[in-house]
Amino acid sequence: MESLMNMDWMRLSELLLLPACILAAALTIGVMLNRVLTQKIDRTLKTDEGSVRAIFLHAMRGIPINFCLMSGLYWIVNTSQLPEGIARIFSYILFTVIVFTLTRVFERALSGIISSKLSGTGDVTSSTLLNTIFKTVVYASGVLIILQYYGISVAPILTAMGVGGMAVALGLQETLANIFAGLQLILSKQVRINDYIKLSSGEEGRVTDITWRLTTIMPPNEGSVVVIPNKNIAGAISTNYSRPRNDIIITVPIGVGYESDLEHVERVTMEVAIDIQKRIDGYEPTLDIKGIDRNPLRPAVRFHTFGDSSIDFNVFLHAHQFDVQYLMKHEFIKAITKRYREEGINIPFPIRTIVKGDE
Repeated sequence: MESLMNMDWMRLSELLLLPACILAAALTIGVMLNRVLTQKIDRTLKTDEGSVRAIFLHAMRGIPINFCLMSGLYWIVNTSQLPEGIARIFSYILFTVIVFTLTRVFERALSGIISSKLSGTGDVTSSTLLNTIFKTVVYASGVLIILQYYGISVAPILTAMGVGGMAVALGLQETLANIFAGLQLILSKQVRINDYIKLSSGEEGRVTDITWRLTTIMPPNEGSVVVIPNKNIAGAISTNYSRPRNDIIITVPIGVGYESDLEHVERVTMEVAIDIQKRIDGYEPTLDIKGIDRNPLRPAVRFHTFGDSSIDFNVFLHAHQFDVQYLMKHEFIKAITKRYREEGINIPFPIRTIVKGDE
């Protein structure tokens, strides 16, 4: 009896040796091909980031490994003389790998395209909530397809999920309210990742993530984060400084003495303003054939008032992001004060003469 068992194990080992070698070879080839494809994808994404082509290339990561594994399993199932039970196991594994591969590619591509369209910028960065919902729906569909192929009825599972879902909904009303509020924010494009917002309750900052319950905001000082329930943001009066455009206009009021040469003041002020925008915000002039800067983000100087002790004007600077304005205004005031002193331009301060009458 023992000798028969040893013979069976030896026979089984011989039968499984070839499939094991095939799988090892398939995985090795798949890893090598995946490494080459990943390098090509990385080079392509650097020059074509945000496009539909780039999204599909990103979704193809890891596919060579799965494809080689599927080829190896198909070879084993159709050519190896395996017992019926073991061959069926390999066929189950093959079907599982096929469904998992297609599901993975579909989930990555769909999430990337929808997130890119919702952001409106071509950036595939999405919120945690949106990614979680897409992954759950797509992968759950794949699992149900696999279970159906295995001969497991999915009807009782769906029924149980429906009944359980009603019970969960009754017990988690607060959580569900935040989930649907987060979906409303994302789908309506009221708030997007990287938008700078300010709520009527006083909180302000750049949106870093929208999860299934909370929205995370990074204040201008970047020393901490503010976490706010999604339904509070959806129901609050808010200002989105990143819509409809990201760039903002920064106004700096200045006054110079009446003895000043206004042409000279304008020229010096523009030089300082352009230098600050170049250094902090990456401004680049756009020159036409006559050498005139036509960039719409070019700084501007506009005189507007004869004041009591000065001629007043505004300097208009442009910044691509709302929270850059504080640093830009800070650096501009320092630079313009230093330059005015070097050029001999006077920034007067109000003087009041008090005349005391006879007692």
